[in-house]
Amino acid sequence: MTRSLLALPVIGALALSACGASADSSTSSGKDGTIAVTAAFYPLAYAVERVGGDHVTVTNLAKPGAEPHDVELTPRDIVTVGKSALTVYEHGFQPAVDDALKQVDSNKTLDVAADVDLSIEATDDGHEHSGDDPAHEGVDPHFWLDPTRYASAVKAISTKLGEVDKANAAAYAKNADAFVADLTTLDAEFATGLKTCASRDLVTGHAAFAYLADRYDLHQEGIAGVSPDAEPNAATMKEIVEHVREHKVTTVYAETLVSKNLTETIGRETGASVAVLDPIEGLTDASAGTNYLEVMRSNLATLKKGQGCQ
Repeated sequence: MTRSLLALPVIGALALSACGASADSSTSSGKDGTIAVTAAFYPLAYAVERVGGDHVTVTNLAKPGAEPHDVELTPRDIVTVGKSALTVYEHGFQPAVDDALKQVDSNKTLDVAADVDLSIEATDDGHEHSGDDPAHEGVDPHFWLDPTRYASAVKAISTKLGEVDKANAAAYAKNADAFVADLTTLDAEFATGLKTCASRDLVTGHAAFAYLADRYDLHQEGIAGVSPDAEPNAATMKEIVEHVREHKVTTVYAETLVSKNLTETIGRETGASVAVLDPIEGLTDASAGTNYLEVMRSNLATLKKGQGCQ
């Protein structure tokens, strides 16, 4: 009901902002003549910042420390989207953003889901499996935890920025190449660091790590589902406890933006240690790094210790 009531002001604000854009071309400009770009959540915002460099001003719709799955847009957010030269998002990850962008010219949006291999689905109880339909509601949207999939989004952002701002297309392509090189290095570090581990069973607070697990030959068991709100029932909790005991899992992983209660319960029941693994949905002062690359390397160190990797 709340979302329906919000729909009218959302549509109205977008209509007004669209009228403003047609009357004044400067509404697509950011600070100091840069291109105004809106990103739906942190990994997309970071990618746009790396690719856009000094030519873009980026607004992140997901506030620091907030769970991006359930983001609700304020009237100010709606106006920002309407005035942006480009909004970068991932369809299916944030329903409020999907709804708002229905009112925006598709030439001013980029859905990275169309350019990334989203071929791993996760059921509500957190057990992942392969699938061919990226629109499936159980698909794991956390592609950026696989640096190679993240690189696909980076390339798509570069191409789209070059279309929106042709004068700086070469700069965007150069910046994207540099970022992809960083991601290639990161991928190699993960592959080497996780090559030999005592345990390949990855028990996580919610099923956000299917792409990371798939890339580096780990098996994810999520306590909660692909959304942190999809809490497990008693039977699922029992299955997770049995899995931890059967596979002699010594570390289970909580995360940064949601409660650690479920993970700590599993730890108490099994004697496993609890460590923090960051899905990098948003950074806070408590994050183990100031950007995506730093937090990913912190995740690698945590995994090497927790999985007993040499």
